[in-house]
Amino acid sequence: MEKIRLSKLMSEQGICSRREADRFIELGWVFVDGERISELGTKIFPTQKITLNRAAQAQQTGLVTILLNKPVGYVSGQPEPDYQPAVVLIKPENLFTPKQPAQPAKRFQPAHLKNLAPAGRLDIDSQGLLVFTQDGRIAKQLIGEDSRIEKEYLVRVEGNLPPAKLALLNHGLSLDGQALKPAQVSWQNQDQLRFILQEGKKRQIRRMCELVGLKVTGLKRVRIGRIKLRDLPEGKWRYLQDGEIF
Repeated sequence: MEKIRLSKLMSEQGICSRREADRFIELGWVFVDGERISELGTKIFPTQKITLNRAAQAQQTGLVTILLNKPVGYVSGQPEPDYQPAVVLIKPENLFTPKQPAQPAKRFQPAHLKNLAPAGRLDIDSQGLLVFTQDGRIAKQLIGEDSRIEKEYLVRVEGNLPPAKLALLNHGLSLDGQALKPAQVSWQNQDQLRFILQEGKKRQIRRMCELVGLKVTGLKRVRIGRIKLRDLPEGKWRYLQDGEIF
């Protein structure tokens, strides 16, 4: 059995992201089989037990994840010429509080914007559920190489879609020379399709539709894993609540 870099193993085990792992190691917050590890690059056996001290655990507990209903016209990640990143919408006046909240409302703090990054993308012409998080564990769960989290979309289309082409949307298409994973695609109503995907190539749904002769006129993401958009208004955001999991 070969030894593995400690930070890599921490990420693989879902303890934290590799970047967080390196920081925790530098701070002396990581223990392997009860022994404090503070040297970056340390390698251990996969069978050894990794634990974090209370300071690291408390810091992880304080990390926030934010759900935004992104409008059309905002980019999900880095700003582009003439377009703003969706993160500019995350400000106190846009915080959505249900009339009958299940939990006491969390108060916005400027620290919640520090190291906040999108966990996935939603193109500029699309709207709906977009996740931002400070928590590397959640980012890995949603966009890691091994992620199996479903994303559900409602897609308004124009064009003719015979049964054989609908079958192709479900399985049989390729993009960029690579076969796509099986999807779940069905009619929601006479001009709108429901897509459920477990991957997220750039502009994937629009490109899939083009391959079968359809034009997308509207695209909205309504679910990521177990988290649904529900009644979150467009342009508003809320915190992921305790007990909510993807």
